[in-house]
Amino acid sequence: MKVNGEHYRSIWWDKASGEVRIIDQRWLPHEFRIVTLKTLDEFATAIRDMWVRGAPLIGATAAFGIAEQMSRDSSDASFDTAYDVLNATRPTAINLRWALDRCRAALMPLAPADRAAQAWQLAQEISDEDVEINASIGRHGLDLIRQIAAGKPEGEPVRLLTHCNAGWLATVDWGTATSPMYHAHEAGIPVEIWVDETRPRNQGALTSWELGEHGIPHRYIVDNAGGHLMQHGLVDAVITGTDRTTAQGDVCNKIGTYLKALAARDNGVPFYVALPSPTIDWTVRDGVAEIPIEERDQREVTHVLGIGEAGAVMDILVTPKGTEGGNPAFDVTPNRLVTGLITERGVCDASAEGLAALFPDKVN
Repeated sequence: MKVNGEHYRSIWWDKASGEVRIIDQRWLPHEFRIVTLKTLDEFATAIRDMWVRGAPLIGATAAFGIAEQMSRDSSDASFDTAYDVLNATRPTAINLRWALDRCRAALMPLAPADRAAQAWQLAQEISDEDVEINASIGRHGLDLIRQIAAGKPEGEPVRLLTHCNAGWLATVDWGTATSPMYHAHEAGIPVEIWVDETRPRNQGALTSWELGEHGIPHRYIVDNAGGHLMQHGLVDAVITGTDRTTAQGDVCNKIGTYLKALAARDNGVPFYVALPSPTIDWTVRDGVAEIPIEERDQREVTHVLGIGEAGAVMDILVTPKGTEGGNPAFDVTPNRLVTGLITERGVCDASAEGLAALFPDKVN
């Protein structure tokens, strides 16, 4: 997608220099910074400390981290170390383990001398595949938006609500939940997006920044406003992303998603989840019981990132000094609350049967 009119991916390999570069998302939306990752520790830090975030982007970053490590030491022991270090960074998003397992399956049968070149090629393939997957999600989601638009008075926008940031910053490009929005905008369908602030990290600000760069009308709202807007008929559909989806269609996403799904159900508003197939964990069925929920640093709750009066980006304390914060990063929305899953292969019911019909090759 575009920043100041120039196309960017969220992560890319500069083949000429051999360097991997990312958009450092810690500073957005206030500052646009590009960082080069050069060592395994830097890749791990980027994932753990959320220089990069979003399940698909985490997976792509891990694959590039493996490639970097293989360029330095392509032994079995080196791979195992890289796998363990990267896998320990974020426990909830399944794409991380998926990408690392894919690297293991592709690289370990090779002679050590052949692993580095193959690792770089594989990391690029994972990135390119993510772009195409998300573009396909957008095309299938566009069909849903067309249907909604057809039932509205001429010229009235389709009003969509999204939570967290499931935009191109959370993927390699296009995004998941935002991809249908971008496709609708480019197709000339008027849309207006309600963007949840998504405390504690205010990731809705990233969505707002993205949409603004692309010229899509949107409004930034506090997390608790969504139910009110739905009660008054101001939301036509909710579209969120997901960090892990179970084999029966439960979805794990940024904390607060479950509450949006409850409000949507109470008000008869369709609740869709956009997901690339690598976020499906076919080994898990009951999301509430089985998905580990990451508990992050309480400072993310007690402080907020903003711009001070002097114009510098800084953390600002918003609680009384000494107050402890609780910070579960995700929650699980049971499949009964999900209207449909928007995947690269089409839209299906949020159920074991629905997913199996679209992905018969993935079902054990």
